Amino acid sequence: MAAGVAISRTDLDSAGLRRAAAQSRDADAARRKLALALVLVRRTRTEAAQLFGLDRQRLPDWVHRYNDLGIAGLPESVPLGPKTS
Repeated sequence: MAAGVAISRTDLDSAGLRRAAAQSRDADAARRKLALALVLVRRTRTEAAQLFGLDRQRLPDWVHRYNDLGIAGLPESVPLGPKTS
């Protein structure tokens, strides 16, 4: 596992992230939580990303957000750029 994707939070373990994913109403948010659960059980970044349809380069961003903000850092929806009127 690459050093850049280490999860430092201890408030949720892999099972806790899987439970949070099961309760998620958004498929994208659920996939992010499930991928992070795999990182916690020492799966590779590539494997975790591939299994849940994530970009391997984007997974470290979600790890950093999770480390900084916890489960709140994995929002149900993510803005896709600037709002247009």
